[in-house]
Amino acid sequence: MDDAPLCPLCLRPIPPDVPQSVHHLIPKLKGGARGPTVLMHRICHREIHATLTEAELARSYATPEALRAHPRLATFAAWVARRPPAFDSKVPGRRRGRR
Repeated sequence: MDDAPLCPLCLRPIPPDVPQSVHHLIPKLKGGARGPTVLMHRICHREIHATLTEAELARSYATPEALRAHPRLATFAAWVARRPPAFDSKVPGRRRGRR
């Protein structure tokens, strides 16, 4: 697992057999279809989209560093970092308050 890529949100390794997805740093709907992408754990990717709107992502959170600096995502990343790399769980979507 030494050569597994690191998730840019939680900084855990992403083994090839765990749920993963590709995140467009600038949302496709905001002009990022051919822009930079990062490989992430699926749970981390879902948390980003449960937390931020497409406009917020495009405007203020288009880098891994900015995502990690968001207060709710920082709390989530610290929590999920204590789980094994294969950990996956449902993330409540828009029912949670954004911000």
